[in-house]
Amino acid sequence: MMAPMAREENRATTSTWIRTPEAPTPARPAPRAWTTRLLIAGIVLTALNLRPAITSLGALLEEVRDALGMSGSVAGLLTSVPPLCFAVFGVTAPRLARRFGPAAVVCAGMVAIAAGLLIRPFTGGTAGFLAASALTLMGIAVSNVLMPVIVKRWFPDRVGSMTGLYSMALALGTASAAAVTVPMTEALGGSWQTGLAVWGGLGAAAVLPWLPFVRDRGTTRAQDAHARVDDRGTTPAQDAHARVEAPRLRVTRSRTAWALAVYFGLQATGAYITMGWMAQIFRDSGVHAGTAGLLLAVTMVMGVPLAFVIPRLATRLPHQGPIVLALGVCGLAGYAGLYLAPAGGSWLWALLLGISNCSFPLALTMVGMRARSSAGVAQLSGFAQSTGYLISIPGPLLVGVLYQHSGGWGLPIALMAGLMIPQMAVGVLAGRDRTVEDEATR
Repeated sequence: MMAPMAREENRATTSTWIRTPEAPTPARPAPRAWTTRLLIAGIVLTALNLRPAITSLGALLEEVRDALGMSGSVAGLLTSVPPLCFAVFGVTAPRLARRFGPAAVVCAGMVAIAAGLLIRPFTGGTAGFLAASALTLMGIAVSNVLMPVIVKRWFPDRVGSMTGLYSMALALGTASAAAVTVPMTEALGGSWQTGLAVWGGLGAAAVLPWLPFVRDRGTTRAQDAHARVDDRGTTPAQDAHARVEAPRLRVTRSRTAWALAVYFGLQATGAYITMGWMAQIFRDSGVHAGTAGLLLAVTMVMGVPLAFVIPRLATRLPHQGPIVLALGVCGLAGYAGLYLAPAGGSWLWALLLGISNCSFPLALTMVGMRARSSAGVAQLSGFAQSTGYLISIPGPLLVGVLYQHSGGWGLPIALMAGLMIPQMAVGVLAGRDRTVEDEATR
């Protein structure tokens, strides 16, 4: 894995599309190499912070419920807060990026994540806990939307590999929080507040790589222009026209954009149900709390290798439908096992559901492939993720309600399996070889 990344980085240091006001010509390769490495570090650290706020809570959900007096329905509402915040705040990310620059917005997002994680456990009530969670999730939301934009803008010739690296780091952060939170909480004295708050330090570390780019708004526009010329072979005049017209792109006219939004929403539904409830499903079937956290970690850690492989494979295929179907079949098998023998085959079900959850890096990759320019990717990413997260809001809440009123996990698991069918259908439509620019202008 490192060798291809090293070769790509060497290409980046000799290319001419990363330029700063201080280095308008390719005569200073060292600053460009340093900038590239710092950007990669920022992308990796950002990705590591995009899920621990959710999976660390999932590992300690029972303790949090007991301490704050939550019912199953309120806990379901808590697990629905992430997609709600992603939908509400994610739609503002493209506008904020145009005004302040994507790096500045991501930097602010990391500050929000760190602050929210440090405050959340000590608010003393459900309302304060939800408010601090919303602050954290606001930072996650804008960073979620802008990561594909940053990859497309600064690494236009490496969309697959950089998306894979970002997705691997995201999966690693997700799995680490699920696996480490319970034993780390016990090692720190058994307080769930400490076990949740400690993840704020990771958010603070992610602020640092973005600080040099906070004022770099003009550079990103120059890079964006050059990237589009490199990718599409257009003339400067054509590219200037594209920059003017890009904000007027009506993404809602594109069938591919809608298919991608629904696919994103359904995969997010399954992912947040898994992150919020899977550990509890195993605990209710008789699995020890620490083991249940490890099983959730297995599900999340599957994204580490596959999140690097799947985007690279997807960029080499003219149609991503076969990957969508393969991931969907793994999900159906995992839910069937979770329904029939949750404890007996727990490790296998966790493995299969982890493979299925790699629909997320596939969706991110298709966002980068279904638009020509970084401006188009920004609009498509904002639309697909915001609409998708709106679609995903009822899922975790409905699982909590079904669990409370049925007294078991049969109905919630049946719901999860049923949602996999339309996810596979719209994923095949989203994987067709076309761009939203073509469809939106017809």
